[in-house]
Amino acid sequence: MENEKDTLNIVVVGHVDHGKSTVIGRLLHDTHSIPEGAIERVKRISKEKGKPFEYAYLLDAFEEEQKQGITIDTTQIQFQTAKRDYVIIDAPGHKEFLKNMISGAANAEAALLIIDANEGIQEQSKRHGYILSLLGIKKVYVLVNKMDLIGYSEEKFTEIEYEMNRFLNNLNVFPLKYIPISAFYGDNMIEKSKNMPWYSGKPVLEAIDDFEKGKGLENIDLRFPIQDVYKFDARRIIAGRIESGRLRVGDQILISPSNRVTRVKSIEAWVEKDRTDTVEAGMSAGITVEDEFFNKRGEFISHLENPPLVSNFFEANLFWMGKQSLVENKKYKLKLATQEAECEIFAINKVIDATTLNTNEDAVAVKTNDVAEVILKTKDSVTFDPFHVNQHTGRFVLVDGYDVCGGGIVSGLVKALAADDKFVKGALEVTAHCFDEYFMFLPGQEIQKVRRNPRSYTSGDSVPIAGDTYSYPVNFNLLDLENELIVKVRSSKFVDLYSLHDYSYEPVVHLNNLGLTYKLKSSRDYQDLLKSYKALENHKRKGEYFASQWLDFSKHRTIGFKQELDSSRTDYSI
Repeated sequence: MENEKDTLNIVVVGHVDHGKSTVIGRLLHDTHSIPEGAIERVKRISKEKGKPFEYAYLLDAFEEEQKQGITIDTTQIQFQTAKRDYVIIDAPGHKEFLKNMISGAANAEAALLIIDANEGIQEQSKRHGYILSLLGIKKVYVLVNKMDLIGYSEEKFTEIEYEMNRFLNNLNVFPLKYIPISAFYGDNMIEKSKNMPWYSGKPVLEAIDDFEKGKGLENIDLRFPIQDVYKFDARRIIAGRIESGRLRVGDQILISPSNRVTRVKSIEAWVEKDRTDTVEAGMSAGITVEDEFFNKRGEFISHLENPPLVSNFFEANLFWMGKQSLVENKKYKLKLATQEAECEIFAINKVIDATTLNTNEDAVAVKTNDVAEVILKTKDSVTFDPFHVNQHTGRFVLVDGYDVCGGGIVSGLVKALAADDKFVKGALEVTAHCFDEYFMFLPGQEIQKVRRNPRSYTSGDSVPIAGDTYSYPVNFNLLDLENELIVKVRSSKFVDLYSLHDYSYEPVVHLNNLGLTYKLKSSRDYQDLLKSYKALENHKRKGEYFASQWLDFSKHRTIGFKQELDSSRTDYSI
């Protein structure tokens, strides 16, 4: 078992005739992964067509497809290297079959994007890049194929790399490698090419072994959706399937969205010999807890660290299959893990035609087989993770009447709807104005607060520690005294949010919600701050007195100057 290799799913995408199938066929051929007799079959078919042997034909499942000269169905092929096993998904590149690519790419952890060096970056290549972004696939190599047709030119390769990076980076897709290849002649496929001595990187077969495999489900955060609660004698047994992580007797757990905390008392078993103290991802389990809460189907059990998100709004990428178009303000049923909730489409941000990948940002409906970026609103709060964090709790279906009509993946919390910046962790949130800017506009000499585009920050998100009129250290704490919460930012990333009652003073900068600096130098100062805030609780001029004693505006903030007022960004005038 120690030598058992892991498996990585890779999707291969690219423009029509840029050589996807040739790339895969060459990999299969040169790694001796072709089933016995397949090569002879391809040679026979090639001869019937009056064409030379084509590596691309090794992928075609049926002779009819080969006679049409196109790859029709999303094909899954296996091959292996010394390091791991691979499942390569050949997603069709022809426009009429792009919707198949979507379903194929959804199961992939990494992607190879093929571009023809001779034709350069086509509109379809950019659309394929957009689909990878839509599905949250971040591990991407760009293979610049047919380098033989441009004389193995380094200059042309560099130009393509620059143009593609400029486009993909705007989609938050950052290719890990660009590899110049000629799949037909085998250049930089299995071994380094002598025709491109200027290329210092690895050939494709070695490079794909550099893709980092994601953690096993048992090694990521606990997600245990409750399927049902059963009463046996005096016990209430919470039953369900562990979708990710591990759960042990004695663990402190959080139940969402109700935000209740308790401990695991026991892990039940039908017979004594099956009893265990630990369960992990993929296992069905029944547990009892120390506190008698009213638990119900659909709630999530997690550890207190890195809990799932809870909201009645979220952004999603949706694949619609219903006979009737998906429209705003109509009631649908959302099914996510064991949850069922009434929902509606709050907004359709963009619709992508699955046939052409043309986009429409003014659409009022989503037609059959279209893809859409939407904002979903549920009647009650639901629990979820972004798809890139946990596929099991970030995937959902929509039901219209009695029919499953759409499937989708959660992008994250709604950022566009936020009136203010917020730090969010589970059911806890802190409103922050520390990233707003302050300017004096000339010649009227009015000081005005100007908002950034508001967004919600979740654990691990980078925060904008520097702006035009503020600059914070990379490590700071934000104290929300009114709600008795603390936000921790470390190395410019939001790392934690919890109750002030659990906080002990740390020697870092402490800010309030406005970005003003607390005058704290010791634990004693911090305790005095809390006492002062409490003592002024009912004072008519509480804010004035407290700010004068404890807050410093100029420590990490300043007031900038602008000649003209952009009224669209102004929050208020002072």
